[in-house]
Amino acid sequence: MPADRPPYPPFTPETARQKVQAAEDAWNTRDPRRVASAYTPDSRWRNRDTFVNGREEIVAFLTRKWERELDYALRKSLWAFHENRIAVPFQYEWHDADGQWWRSYGNELWEFDEHGLMSRREASINDVAITEAERRIRGARPEDEHGIDIPLR
Repeated sequence: MPADRPPYPPFTPETARQKVQAAEDAWNTRDPRRVASAYTPDSRWRNRDTFVNGREEIVAFLTRKWERELDYALRKSLWAFHENRIAVPFQYEWHDADGQWWRSYGNELWEFDEHGLMSRREASINDVAITEAERRIRGARPEDEHGIDIPLR
């Protein structure tokens, strides 16, 4: 029996926002095993042009990602939800080994099982080079900013 991960579908506005914030918080730990534990053992992903299947592949993917995307910090917003699905826009900032800062913009589609675990994730992402002065995402979101939409630019 998989470990439950509340809140459960069908989502309400409140529980969908909780799910989005929980995902943001987990990803900001940059702990691949912690993040992977929110997905079903056979979860399927499309992340840009990469296809990932199952928790062990998720852990390996995220390990590589955070070795390359240094000082990663993420923001997600609720866009829409219906029954067991949620859509989110997101942005994250990071720098590469050469010190170039990037802001990555994207959208994700999520599908959950009855235990509140994500069984499917599809992410489309674009990267924009930014300067240090253009950064606006620094570390995990403070609790008093939970639920605030992220600006487009």
